[in-house]
Amino acid sequence: MYQLGLSAITRKKIPGEKLILVGGLIILLMLLISIFAPWITLWSPTEIDFSAFLAEPSSKHWFGTDGNGMDVWSRIAHGARLDLSIGIASVLIAVCLGGLIGAVVGYIGGWVESIAMRFTDILQAFPPFILALTVSAMFGRDFIHLVLAIGLVFTPAYIRLMRSEVRAVRERMFIEAAECAGNNMMRILFRHLLPNSLRPLLVIAPLNCGWAMLTLAGLSFLGLGVPIPEAEWGSMISTGAADVVGGRWWTSVFPGLVLFLSVLGFNLIGEGFLERSNQRQ
Repeated sequence: MYQLGLSAITRKKIPGEKLILVGGLIILLMLLISIFAPWITLWSPTEIDFSAFLAEPSSKHWFGTDGNGMDVWSRIAHGARLDLSIGIASVLIAVCLGGLIGAVVGYIGGWVESIAMRFTDILQAFPPFILALTVSAMFGRDFIHLVLAIGLVFTPAYIRLMRSEVRAVRERMFIEAAECAGNNMMRILFRHLLPNSLRPLLVIAPLNCGWAMLTLAGLSFLGLGVPIPEAEWGSMISTGAADVVGGRWWTSVFPGLVLFLSVLGFNLIGEGFLERSNQRQ
């Protein structure tokens, strides 16, 4: 994935623990902003100031107002709840569903594995964003459907990743010993295989959280994400894009900057786990 492009620069210079720390602090800051949004903003995210349409940043409106007279800072702070929750929840679904399916088919093998992998090939043949766009257009734009649509995009990758890891782990002696001891398949999967196959998921999952947020922003930019006036960074960037041409940059730049920082935070966490994984090998 293109998120791994940072590794060429950071892997030789910055220890993994520092990358995880910096990325974790960025995400923690975003989480705190989302939690305390009602107390750190002077306006509600949908409240209109009829005396300040497209007003510049000031003490009254810290990040200015948009074309509807709504406070940009308030919408960014409240939108963090939606963006972070959809990004994390969709990847969590993909990790649980894809990881479980991949572990089962990787351990069973045979025709079950062949059918599952051919189905995975079909899903991965579609460009990820186009697949998310199609699912979102078919089933709606509410929270649950957006989480499922974005989660579906990442599930095939986790199926393939976990299947490869499980196939490698199942050849080790301790798995053979567990089988000889009479352990059933479920116990071998959850007690022995899964715990020893999760390391790659710790690297990919944070990166995918950032990619999930970008996917949500792209859907909102095209009008298939979170509907206006709900506060969401992608829709804010979309509605403010036309204002940038007229010199009113704050309506689009501020939400774009916050989205950039959030994705950067997740990427740094993933890079940190990758660095630590390489050090252990």
